Amino acid sequence: MIDLVRSWRLRRSAKARFGWRTLRPAQSRAMRAVLAGRDALVVLPTGAGKSAIYQVPATLLPGPTVVISPLLALQQDQIAGLNGRDGQDADAMLRAVRVSSAESPKAQAAALEEVAQGRARFLFITPEQLRRPDRLEQVRALRPALVAVDEAHCISSWGHDFRPDYLNLGHAIEELAPAGARRSGRAGRGRRPAVVALTATASPPVREDIANRLRLRDPLVVIGGLDRPNIFLEATHCPTDEHRWRRLRQLLVADAGAGVVYVPTRRGAEELAARLVEAGYAAAAYHGGLAAGVRARRHEDFLADRVPIMVATSAFGMGIDKPNIRWVAHLALPDSPDSYLQEIGRAGRDGEPARAVLLHRGEDVALQRYFTGGAPEEPVVRDLVALLRLSPHSRTELREASGLGARRLAQLIALLEEVGAVDETTDGRLYSPSWAPLPADAARLALAEADRHQTVQRTRIDMMRLFAESRGCRGQSLLAYFGDTTATGPCGHCDNCAGETTAAPTIPVAPTPAASEGDAPYPPNSTVRHAAWGVGTVLGYENDRMTVLFDAVGYKTLSVRVVRAQGLLALEVG
Repeated sequence: MIDLVRSWRLRRSAKARFGWRTLRPAQSRAMRAVLAGRDALVVLPTGAGKSAIYQVPATLLPGPTVVISPLLALQQDQIAGLNGRDGQDADAMLRAVRVSSAESPKAQAAALEEVAQGRARFLFITPEQLRRPDRLEQVRALRPALVAVDEAHCISSWGHDFRPDYLNLGHAIEELAPAGARRSGRAGRGRRPAVVALTATASPPVREDIANRLRLRDPLVVIGGLDRPNIFLEATHCPTDEHRWRRLRQLLVADAGAGVVYVPTRRGAEELAARLVEAGYAAAAYHGGLAAGVRARRHEDFLADRVPIMVATSAFGMGIDKPNIRWVAHLALPDSPDSYLQEIGRAGRDGEPARAVLLHRGEDVALQRYFTGGAPEEPVVRDLVALLRLSPHSRTELREASGLGARRLAQLIALLEEVGAVDETTDGRLYSPSWAPLPADAARLALAEADRHQTVQRTRIDMMRLFAESRGCRGQSLLAYFGDTTATGPCGHCDNCAGETTAAPTIPVAPTPAASEGDAPYPPNSTVRHAAWGVGTVLGYENDRMTVLFDAVGYKTLSVRVVRAQGLLALEVG
């Protein structure tokens, strides 16, 4: 009965304040949890209405909503959408304000005052702002009822856009509990606001990492159908770079609309953009090595259709709100299906047909393995622990004392947290407690964990290679990796389902029947054990193949027939 009342209240608010007559089932489930004060982790594809999951409940909660988002451009789009809806209806209280480096101190103070006085319901803020103790205290004083963490995959070292500033968010959110409700010692476990973490793609390791690092409490995990039927999936093996160039030209001739070409290196982006311009195409390069002003101009030019083709590294993508991208091409294997699904998801946001073209070579696997880097040096990790054992340090102080870059330091701290060698004080400073492993032992444990990470990362690259080389349904293969069980059969929108690899089909393709229940010896999401690989989770099935994610060795695809015949897996109970 309580759930029915919550559903009714949410539907009423969605219609009255946002003009939405219906809510999707995944949206409704997550909203009910948020309204009840329960944490939630929501994975929905691009364009599926993730923002609505915090916006609608926010209108019914007793306090303001804090929205943590990494990009100012992305924040600005969401703020404009909320403030544009408000209009003359003062009772709706949909006003949104922002505190970031883009505002002057006076504007920041004014924004906080608007929220404090009830004149604004949403406070948008970047993770960097919440690292400041004074800012954290100001946000706590607002007594927020909900914290929404957008692009939550950024907190995970398994994610495709890991950002060190996200790592402090779990502590910061705990510290938003009212002063009287927080405990002394380690970050408080009082009545902090409910948290909803939102992302477009998150495989099982990423989901687990998000929940752990944000310190979510018994979160409701909602995974919407990640399939995008309007995106036609294609993959072609190209033995030479010249072959790749010819196939890219074929794509450009067939699809004259806006598109993104993803390449693995900055140099490759510059060279390909120049070659496209020389061939008569309006193209530009985008990568992290460009000056901020240049990146901003090129981003704007792409959004405004002044430059319809962007050749980019993975640095380009988050924050792109361009509904008419007609194609996304990859001129090398991405580092994982996580990255791939996120990047192709930028196509066809308007619901119209779009294409995702992967042009790959065998050398791509070696290149991605090179990018994964080596293990951390044991003396560096040992000295870091020894430093933290002497006294607590802020992350800034650690960078100065260790000489490590922000990203590398964040990765080492994350490893040390996983092995119990580093903890956090109530003011966000890091230290190694007396009961933690000694520096030398902590370093050995951290290196073992790093080795496990690299083992799993190599299997993620292998899964991407298997996707590219598959002769079966590509949609099923991709969804199995993410543990998405919503698919009922072959996707019908890939080159293998269509029976061709050169162009998108012009007529619908009838999917073949799904595998019967008898072909799936272990239910998806069940826990199994392998004699050599240990415990794993069954993610999904594709024809005679099953995908299992093992804790120790990563992703494996197994023949169901062989698993049955040799008894390779045992179902774990309890």
